[in-house]
Amino acid sequence: MAGKKRQKAGKPGSGSQRPATTRSGKPYRAPGKPRSSAGSDSRPAKRTDTQTGRQSAASKNRPKQQIDNATAQPRSEGQQGPDYSARPIVRHKGDLPDQKVPLILESANEPGYELLDSGDGQKLERYGPHRIVRPEAQALWPKRLSEGEWAKADAVFTGDTEEDGLGRWAFPGVPLGETWPMQLLDVDFWGRLTSFRHVGVFPEQIAHWQFMVEQIHARRGTVKILNLFGYTGVASLIAAHAGAEVTHVDASKKAIGWGRENQALAGLEDRPIRWLCDDAMKFLLREERRGNHYDLILTDPPKFGRGPNGEVWHLFDHLPLMLDLCRALMAPKSIGIVLTAYSIRASFFSIHELMRETMRGMGGTVESGELIIRESETTAGDARALSTSLFSRWLCHAR
Repeated sequence: MAGKKRQKAGKPGSGSQRPATTRSGKPYRAPGKPRSSAGSDSRPAKRTDTQTGRQSAASKNRPKQQIDNATAQPRSEGQQGPDYSARPIVRHKGDLPDQKVPLILESANEPGYELLDSGDGQKLERYGPHRIVRPEAQALWPKRLSEGEWAKADAVFTGDTEEDGLGRWAFPGVPLGETWPMQLLDVDFWGRLTSFRHVGVFPEQIAHWQFMVEQIHARRGTVKILNLFGYTGVASLIAAHAGAEVTHVDASKKAIGWGRENQALAGLEDRPIRWLCDDAMKFLLREERRGNHYDLILTDPPKFGRGPNGEVWHLFDHLPLMLDLCRALMAPKSIGIVLTAYSIRASFFSIHELMRETMRGMGGTVESGELIIRESETTAGDARALSTSLFSRWLCHAR
């Protein structure tokens, strides 16, 4: 899907990749040696709904929780953005990982979610008790259900049909409350209608979450998971519920606040989740210097966004370095890295080959393809599948 035009920024990793020097010609300081922090990250453009300013009743009536904000004071408008060139992309040696392409991962309908129908550029979904209609450019086929069924929707998003476009919600019947409880994979959280059409969860990721839970249960000892661009924390809560120790990073204070509300609703306040309102790239650079490692990294970066201090993120410019940093944080005998990409002008083969090149010499297998959701079946075999996003994941050991 087409993205909005923008000015290109410098591409970290597009120049020399010799590990001895940076692209600016200055000596490279290896991890562990002190240097000034730099980096940027942003809220996913598809998730800028966290900036709407909406506040749930739960958050109004409870004490304000402390959020670990690792960022500095906001910079002035004229100040230059961060420079990633101090950390070059390493040209790795060795064999490429094995590959499995194309792989289509289908998220089955859950009690808390159902794709009821799609077509004519729209989709009809059930989130918890509510039926919701939203634009869907990939639904090129005709609707399957009657107009009468579509008219039973509780909320309809109207406005910009672009994935990141602003709009508003119309309520054919009684207006919905600001929030409502939902549940996926036995974890409770809050749904919320936002001005960017999203509701706080991306159900197509259920396939990734089920894989994650299986891996956590199959391992002995503590499993450490890093969730980058973690949004409202549903994946983090599912991981913690399964027994993992989670570090959740997002550049939006409102998303972090929403995640903490979800944690309280789920009854998981005693589980080890560290909520960080921070710049993802700065966080990765610090973790590399500190020598910290994770068993599984989930990363769901936007195509474009801004960090808490105005840092600019461009997926095509910054993704290669981000993945190289993720590689550096992999623990021995780790599970792997899971990358999801939305609304970009690219084939899954582009992120597939990037992932394979990044993990050269590490063994394992790279699996890439698309995430899909299938409609509910009214008659056997007539449910269509809706493609929602691209993904690529490196698994340390082939299953």
